[in-house]
Amino acid sequence: MSIVIEQPVEARLVAAAPRMQSFPATLRYDRRDPFAVCMTFPGPATLEGVEVCWTFARDLLAAGLHGCEGSGDVRVRPYGYDRTVLEFHASEGTAIVHVRSGEIRRFLQATSDLVPLGLEHLQLDLDRDLAELMRRP
Repeated sequence: MSIVIEQPVEARLVAAAPRMQSFPATLRYDRRDPFAVCMTFPGPATLEGVEVCWTFARDLLAAGLHGCEGSGDVRVRPYGYDRTVLEFHASEGTAIVHVRSGEIRRFLQATSDLVPLGLEHLQLDLDRDLAELMRRP
């Protein structure tokens, strides 16, 4: 069984222009980091012109489908019937992205099939991680 799930999504960047620009993005989940998801944006969609990955809590993404969630660098909220807004806050500015809620639900279902919500802690090997920390100078 795979330990990583990657799903392409169509993201729409909200900008000052009247039409929102669409671009491909990728949602990624790795059961070795069971509490987190990563959303990767291609270089042409970023200010720096290089691929950027934002990592945030899987439960934040899930909760954001139903209400406004987040108070830090990443915020998620529903928008209309089938859109979800993800806000990414950085010192350079804020990116506001719309994604179809159905794509997020499908991704979250795949992650839950791999690691059920609430059972993420069973994927952690705390003894190994502690031993590794103790070996470091």
